Amino acid sequence: MILYALACERGHEFEGWFGSSADYDDQASRGLLACPVCASRAVTKQIMAPSVVGAKKRGELAAGGGQKRQMMMEAMAEVRRHVEDNFDYVGDTFAREARDIHEGRSEQRGIYGEASPAEVKGLVEDGVPVAPLPPAPPKKTEVN
Repeated sequence: MILYALACERGHEFEGWFGSSADYDDQASRGLLACPVCASRAVTKQIMAPSVVGAKKRGELAAGGGQKRQMMMEAMAEVRRHVEDNFDYVGDTFAREARDIHEGRSEQRGIYGEASPAEVKGLVEDGVPVAPLPPAPPKKTEVN
């Protein structure tokens, strides 16, 4: 296993474990990597000394780390399901609608949709409360 330091185009830094450097390259080329903060798919490796785990340590990680990762993935999926089930989907008008709600021009309610990085930056700078929706879990056929 190899641990890579990763970052998205928006500067969010995070880590990812891969079976090999080829696994990272394959997942990156297929667009399967996403920032856990903003869901951006523009993810790159950062300069670092990779952490390589031997067979003994791999067994220790699998015993506890796999369960923690699974719990986190399930929690993120539950958050996404809750938003999709209870909030209004506004599509690509998200930025305008979020601003209208914040400024009292539209009814107060939970919404979700799409916005460009520039639109999100503008909302955040203006104090409009927004947060990225956790990405949909990858289909089992899309990951190794």
